Amino acid sequence: MGVRKDAAVAKERGSRARHRMSSQPSEPDEELMRALYREHAGPLLAYVLRLVAGDRQRAEDVVQETLIRAWKNAGQLNRATGSVRPWLVTVARRIVIDGHRSRQARPQEVDPSPLEVIPAEDEIDKALWLMTLSDALDDLTPAHREVLVETYFKGRTVNEAAETLGIPSGTVRSRVFYALRSMKLALEERGVTA
Repeated sequence: MGVRKDAAVAKERGSRARHRMSSQPSEPDEELMRALYREHAGPLLAYVLRLVAGDRQRAEDVVQETLIRAWKNAGQLNRATGSVRPWLVTVARRIVIDGHRSRQARPQEVDPSPLEVIPAEDEIDKALWLMTLSDALDDLTPAHREVLVETYFKGRTVNEAAETLGIPSGTVRSRVFYALRSMKLALEERGVTA
């Protein structure tokens, strides 16, 4: 059936070419293009779909571009003998290859949507937390505040804090315990829960 259709297209090409030569040689024959579309668009689409891994939108674009190039080269198609399908298949394959190469040359585009679901650190929240923490520290006794600053904020060990403060390490441990308990209560009063 495909051979008969190609023969019909070739016959139509020959008669249209003679008619066109007498009327308008620079204008492509619309009937020829309609015949090419009717006879070759379906099989060409099936072929291109395999080349583009089933991406129908892309395959349709390639077929459309192939037929546009056929339209622009109608003069060459009119002079060709036999089936035009090999020419169309070659053009379609080259369009797919060129598209692949151009995508490889460009950096890959990144979809920003995953970034939208990741919460960004909010500087206002951090500032509010530091203000609340500072306010809660002000509620502590100077001795409790002093051991928390040395151990938690300056990162010193109990023995290093004891040496810096000039008090026994057992006293530092005891003050840290009671200071943390007082700090927890002060933060809970401000609405901060663990």
